[in-house]
Amino acid sequence: MNDTISDLINRINNARLSGKDKLEVPFSNVKMAILAVLREEGYISGYKKDSGKAVIMIGEAKRVFNKIRRISSPGRRIYAKSKNIPRPKGGFGEVIVSTPKGMLSGKKARKIGVGGELICEIY
Repeated sequence: MNDTISDLINRINNARLSGKDKLEVPFSNVKMAILAVLREEGYISGYKKDSGKAVIMIGEAKRVFNKIRRISSPGRRIYAKSKNIPRPKGGFGEVIVSTPKGMLSGKKARKIGVGGELICEIY
């Protein structure tokens, strides 16, 4: 079983480390939801769907990050209530949470008061 979210995270990390401004990944709705949260939080400058692929623009992002790390995996799901959503790096990082209200940043999920599966953390 392939973990497409880990593939997305690894590709973003590798593109950032190699200094690329743009990368392409296979399209999926879950990936687009994660990219929407990353764009909303300012970690990527944009993304778009282009003929079965998602094109991610990293170049001129508002916030700089060192690493994106997968928390849950297909074999080991990790869930948290809204009060227990972690704050990576003392609040300087962010968590992406899959909630009943959709993919949200940890900050937004705490504000709304919903918990869910911890997808990844970025710092």
